[in-house]
Formats: sequence, C-alpha cells, structure tokens
Amino acid sequence: MTSRLIASAIHSTVKLNDGVVMPLFGLGVYQVENNCADLVAAAIDTGYKLIDTAEFYHNEEGVGSGLKQSGKKREDIFIVSKWFPSAEGAKGALKALDHCLKGLQSNYVDLYLLHAPQGGHCAEAYRALLDAKKQGKIRSLGVSNFGVSHLEALAKLGLDKPSVNQIELHPWQQKNDIVKYCREHDITVMGYSPLAKGHKVQDKTVGEIAKKLSKTPAQVLIRWSVQHGFITIPKTSQASRLQSNADVFDWSIPEEDMKTLNALGNTPWSCTWDPTNNSLKEAGLQ
Repeated sequence: MTSRLIASAIHSTVKLNDGVVMPLFGLGVYQVENNCADLVAAAIDTGYKLIDTAEFYHNEEGVGSGLKQSGKKREDIFIVSKWFPSAEGAKGALKALDHCLKGLQSNYVDLYLLHAPQGGHCAEAYRALLDAKKQGKIRSLGVSNFGVSHLEALAKLGLDKPSVNQIELHPWQQKNDIVKYCREHDITVMGYSPLAKGHKVQDKTVGEIAKKLSKTPAQVLIRWSVQHGFITIPKTSQASRLQSNADVFDWSIPEEDMKTLNALGNTPWSCTWDPTNNSLKEAGLQ
C-alpha cells in the first residue's frame, strides 16, 4: 500500500510505481485558450513544476509555447497530457500522442493518460501506448476517470499497472472506493477540479472555515486536496491567482475542520461528467 505523502512545498514530489518522480502540485489548463502560453510561462515563473493539459483541451500547443517562453529546460517541467479515447483505438491513441508531442515541441511527454474508460478500445490503445513508452515517447503511463472495475480489468488482462489515476476530487466528490483501491495497489491518486469549477467557493461551510483560518475559500478547497495527499492541479485562467492558489503549504486545516469538510461528501455533487461507472464494454476492457 502506498503511504500518503503530503506536499510541503510547491516543488514537493512523489515517486510513481514505475520510478518516475512527479510533482505533487501544478496547474490545470482546461478551457484556457487565448492566454495559455502566457499563463503557463507565468505559472512556471511562480514556481509551478507541473502542467496538466489534454488533447480534449485543444491547448497542448499553448503549453509547449509557454514552456519555451519561460526559458526553463524541458526536463525541469513535468507535463501531463491525455488521449480522449475513441473508436479509433490504438491508431487514434498514437496519432493523438504524436500531435501532443508536436504541440509541446518535445520528443516526450512526462505522463500520458487515457482520459476516460470509453471508446470501446482502451485495452488495445493501452498496449500501443506501452510500446510508445518503451520507445521513449512517454515517461509514465496512467489513466483518468477509471473506476475500480476498470483498474481491475487492466490487471486481469495482464497489462502494466497505471502509474496514476486522475479523478474528480473535492469535498463533494471523494470517490473513496477508487482512492482506497489505488492506494492499496500503489497507483498514485491525482485529483482534478479541486475548486469544483468555482461552483462551491460561496459555500457557507467552506466560507466559515476560510474566515476562521484567515484564508480564501479557494485556498481551503485546494488545501483540502493537498492535505489528503492527492496530486493537486487547481485551474485558473488568471495569472493574478497563481500565487494565492499555491499559498497552501505553510499552514494546515485543523482535524475538526477536515472532518467537517469531509462530511460534505455525504451529499455527493459533481461539477462534471463521471465515466467511472462506464461498462467494461464501453471501455473495451472485457
């Protein structure tokens, strides 16, 4: 079982099950379009070491440009991207990977994920991406939005264990069964939408805790994720929020308040899709 590692700084890292070392904190760039390059460069300048993009976000090129703009060496920044599984299967996955590398202006991506258990060909595509990993195009291979049944299916098929499972995680969407399975099987948990896409920053409970701790509601939600030991990637499209979103390491939420926040999960609510319950047939993992 993996022990829960809590980030103590913006540059804190975790060693994945394949030996790759990954930052525990970074920037998510979903729906960041026009200013993606400038935002990524500003994030890197602020100290961010991890950028999370995807084929579906249509901004891999912006991430690549932002990295160039920052002047940092490619190996100093950890980039995550994802293939959006489709009926094209392995062919589509390899095509998306090549497009990703072209956009990033790089000959490799640090972590590549299957975005969801969908499209009917995930096993076939996963095998093809494992080959791409052997070729050096991918340093680490993982999944996103996979439920326990999908992770079990990968194991049953004899495929290499994914290094990471990226899932929606915030107080209203805790996915305890998936988190437990991942931790028991040495799969690192990465949470997306820690701010619940901004829908819950006005929540009364979060607001009261924020006031008590002299923090913003956004900082409380981000710290909740960090304190649970999840790789945390708050998204913002405003450079002015990069610093405050990262000011979550020199303080902690008291245990009683963590319990209060955890209790919000008793009334589950999601800010996005949930493919974690897709059938094995939909995923192509039978």
